[in-house]
Amino acid sequence: MLEVYYGNDTELVRRTVHERTTSLKKAGVEVSTIEKDTFVPGILTDAVGATSLFGEALGYVLDTPSDAAEFNAEVTAQLEAMAVSPHVFIVLEGPLLAAAKKPFAKHAETIEEYKKAAAGRFNTFSLAEALAGKQKKQLWLLLQEARLSGAAAEEVIGILWWQLKSLRLAAFTTSAAEAGMKDFPYNKAKRSLPNFKDGEIESLSRSLLVVYHDGHGGKRNIDDALEEWVLKM
Repeated sequence: MLEVYYGNDTELVRRTVHERTTSLKKAGVEVSTIEKDTFVPGILTDAVGATSLFGEALGYVLDTPSDAAEFNAEVTAQLEAMAVSPHVFIVLEGPLLAAAKKPFAKHAETIEEYKKAAAGRFNTFSLAEALAGKQKKQLWLLLQEARLSGAAAEEVIGILWWQLKSLRLAAFTTSAAEAGMKDFPYNKAKRSLPNFKDGEIESLSRSLLVVYHDGHGGKRNIDDALEEWVLKM
C-alpha cells in the first residue's frame, strides 16, 4: 500500500505522517524510516519483498526522496510494486509540481496535500524589479520574504526567468512590437540593461535554468540552490 503526504506546510505534513505511523505502531506494525542519509541503492526493492519474523505487514516512511537523485529514482521505479505490496509505504514530501505528482497519483491509495494558509499575498514582481536593478541584497531579502509567505521556489524562479527573458528581448530588439512585448515592461527592461555586463544576462539565464533542473532532478535542494544563485548574482 502506498500513501503520499506532501505540501509547503512541512510542519503539518510531518505531523500527519507522525500521527499515521503512531496509528500503525499501535496496530502492531513495525515502522522504519528511510531518508537520504540512510538510503542505499536497492533498499526499496528489498523492502517491497521483505518479510517480518512473524509475517506481519511492515511500514516504511520515505522521507523526502526528492532530496537525493538516486533515492528519488528508486522511489519512482518502485511505485507500482509499493502500491500492491502488503507493506505500508508512506512518502513524505515538500511541495510537488504537477509532473512530479502525476506518478504518485496513479499508484497511491492516499495522496494528500497540505498548504500553508495564505497570509498577505507576496508581490512576486518585486523580485523581478530587484533583479532588473541588480540589487543583490534586496533580492536576497525579498527571497526570504517570499519563502515566509509560502511562495514555492518554482514560483520565484518563474518570475526571475520572465524578467531575464524580458531583458534578453530588450537587448536584441529596437521596439516593444519587435520583441512581442507591451510598451511598459519593454521600456523598463531597456532602461535596466546598463546594469548588466555583456553576456551577463545570458549567463544568469543559463545558471537559473540549471538551478531549476538540478532541483527537480534531485541533484540539489532547490531552495538552497536558488539562494546560492542570488548570492552569486
